[in-house]
Amino acid sequence: EATSSVDTETELLIQQALERLMIGRTTVVIAHRLSTIRSADCIVVLKGSQIVEKGTHEEL
Repeated sequence: EATSSVDTETELLIQQALERLMIGRTTVVIAHRLSTIRSADCIVVLKGSQIVEKGTHEEL
């Protein structure tokens, strides 16, 4: 995870930069922090190699 070892201010800057880069693109993001994927169009939750949940942040 790109933001695992940075302070919250730096994490926000990184997330904003990534969001600008992802506009109009399909992007796969692997994350442990909810804040990293909060604005995703679709979130897939894995347990081991199985999909256990899928949806938007609000749906999950």
